[in-house]
Amino acid sequence: MIAHLHGILLRKTTESVIIDIHGIGYEVFVPLSTFYNLPDETEGASLHIYTHVREDALTLFGFHTRLEKDIFLMLISVSGIGPRLANNILSGMGPQDLLESIARGDSIRLQAIPGLGKKTSERIILELKDRALKVYGQKELPVQHIAEGKDKRLLDDALSALLNLGYSVKAAKPALEKAGSLVKDMTLEALIRESLRILS
Repeated sequence: MIAHLHGILLRKTTESVIIDIHGIGYEVFVPLSTFYNLPDETEGASLHIYTHVREDALTLFGFHTRLEKDIFLMLISVSGIGPRLANNILSGMGPQDLLESIARGDSIRLQAIPGLGKKTSERIILELKDRALKVYGQKELPVQHIAEGKDKRLLDDALSALLNLGYSVKAAKPALEKAGSLVKDMTLEALIRESLRILS
């Protein structure tokens, strides 16, 4: 079982990297969160490794931080989620944001990740929320709600504005939910501005 690799980064793409260790090149599949932290090619690189073994293949998945690997291991423990999908989930949302979304039980935000549907998102939360809370280090993370009364009208207007700008409902709704928890001055302009910052 390979758990860690350190060598020369021969090649890197958004999907996988090749690390040379004493003349042997190991192909390692990485999430975008790891790709963005990789050094330039021909420089030294270290990755935490998960080795996926099947009858017909041995596949390596690599992570820049131990947290990324821990979240990956949590995800593949969920029924119906294999290493490839877990890797894609980590590519669709940064590890801290992903952990927070699971801990909050924020299924809508998870559904903004390409390839992740409602049922799978809800299953992730059902099976991992307690573990995510433990890793996150807090006993409880209240879900932010901005869809009541005046705030609901603001949310609807902001959503309409984002849709007119060309964003999909799947992308716009989670961004608005997050923006609503961040802006202090709950105005339409502030909500849209913060949502656009999150979406950029």
